Amino acid sequence: MIRITENVSLKSYNTFGIEAFSKWFVELNEVNEIKELVTLPVFIKSEKLIIGGGSNLLLTKNFDGIVLKNNLKGIQVINSENDLVFVKVAAGEVWHNFVTWCIERNYAGLENLSLIPGCVGASPMQNIGAYGVEIKDVFESLEAADLATGNIRVFSKADCHFGYRESVFKRELKNKYIIVSVTFKLSKSPALNTSYGAINTELQAMGVKSPGIKDISQAVISIRSSKLPDPKVSGNAGSFFKNPEVLKDKYESLKKEFPELVAYELDNGNYKLAAGWLIEKSGLKGYRMGNAAVHDKQALVLVNKGNATGNEIYSLSEYVLDTVFAKFGVKLEREVNII
Repeated sequence: MIRITENVSLKSYNTFGIEAFSKWFVELNEVNEIKELVTLPVFIKSEKLIIGGGSNLLLTKNFDGIVLKNNLKGIQVINSENDLVFVKVAAGEVWHNFVTWCIERNYAGLENLSLIPGCVGASPMQNIGAYGVEIKDVFESLEAADLATGNIRVFSKADCHFGYRESVFKRELKNKYIIVSVTFKLSKSPALNTSYGAINTELQAMGVKSPGIKDISQAVISIRSSKLPDPKVSGNAGSFFKNPEVLKDKYESLKKEFPELVAYELDNGNYKLAAGWLIEKSGLKGYRMGNAAVHDKQALVLVNKGNATGNEIYSLSEYVLDTVFAKFGVKLEREVNII
């Protein structure tokens, strides 16, 4: 029988290490528990918050509802044909552990996404991406349970409406489904993506001339480890802000004023600006406000320097948004889920 507990501290369930409490809390360990859970009165009447690794979450207050912690586990190859392999993964698996599992078997496609915090279930929800790769590039399908009925529905790539750090699960279906598994389409014949200069530079530093997917993964791990704080040491949620997209005219005017502007042209003719560069050039790298700070090595990251409250970190993010807009006329958007 599924067990619901009351007044539970969420400090150990969010990577910012913010102290906040949930009115109700339940852990999901088996898919068949969902059918029972959705019939319980306390679940039906309560606001819901689904968490995995808690790595994309900022708690600014206690949660007056029920937190559903996804602990579903399991990895299995469900099909292998020619150069492709289809791997089905339970949503509660730790993301980096799964990436490592694939690399050990020489299943390619996820190596550029090494060391991203969180669980597998959050990967399509966020359409996580790094170093030229996004989840949608290797996504086949997912299974999710309707939190009103408990029924399982299969979502195709088209059903997920993937965008930049976006999916249908962050918009119209937010907290209406819980992802139970994700199936990835991976390759047994690696086509390496080293398009980001930092990877090539790191490979050269490693003395690797003919890299494999393990080398790419190690390069990404080295780069991320050098720039990003360990959440166990300094509470954080990874990249706090999205890279903003601007029209060509705006890009050209900024480029004239700031020739060193970091930007990438998109297929639609617009430009994506590097939010970290904008924040750093606004003089905010390492900036501290109370117990919250902009990380001194990667300005995209906000960190808990001690016992910061969620509101302290949120206030710092507001200051960053206002300062960047005042200097560049560009509106940044938060990537993190604010509660």
